[in-house]
Amino acid sequence: MRAGALLGAAAAVELLHLAPAAVRLPPVRRHLARRTAGHGARGHLALTFDDGPDPRGTPPILDALDALGIHATFFLLGDMLERAPDLGRELVVRGHEVAVHGWHHRRPYRPAPARDLRELRRTTEAVTALTGSRPLWYRPPYGVLTTGLALAARHLDLRPVLWTTWGRDWEPGATGPTVYATARPGLTGGATLLLHDSDCTSAPDSWHATLAALPLIAAHCHHHGLTLGPLRDHAIPTTGNPAQAGPRRPSRR
Repeated sequence: MRAGALLGAAAAVELLHLAPAAVRLPPVRRHLARRTAGHGARGHLALTFDDGPDPRGTPPILDALDALGIHATFFLLGDMLERAPDLGRELVVRGHEVAVHGWHHRRPYRPAPARDLRELRRTTEAVTALTGSRPLWYRPPYGVLTTGLALAARHLDLRPVLWTTWGRDWEPGATGPTVYATARPGLTGGATLLLHDSDCTSAPDSWHATLAALPLIAAHCHHHGLTLGPLRDHAIPTTGNPAQAGPRRPSRR
């Protein structure tokens, strides 16, 4: 009886811990958590990148975005930023928006609220100090938003946001055309696109596929009359101080 009660209590704790992760399910994203999913202004498509800054993948992607005249939101990992601080600063200098992806890219399947807050604060402070730009957004690794991570983000005035479509650019064998073809059904007004500028958690050199897909995605948006840009222009309400709400331009250094 006691063992059963302990197992039941453990299951309840785990259920409470993972409850917010339901937002990752497509029906929940579409109908019950549209803002957290990344739905925004109808004429705008938010372009986002995860897992950088990476000295191999990020510079060519930045050059491609410059050539296309497009800005994006980069969700940074603290341990990657610590290794490439100049590249993090360059993101902001080039007019892009920086956001928080966590310190490590781990699966948060076990409750660790103290660690969640400590690592999220550490990443937020690093992004602010090294780029000169205070982040507004948080995207949990793998899109798994737990109770501990949600509370930590709220405490730090970060707005959790996932995505509405992706290109599966992390997979072995991905190419520019396959990334575009996968993302294309979701490239509609108000969508948020997930891509990666690093292969630190993806197939080796997978960022080449992302790079090749960018002109195809930009052409699609141009053809359909959509503006492609960062989350700051996506009209998603932010949390925390009212003064922080709405679009926000990065500082320049």
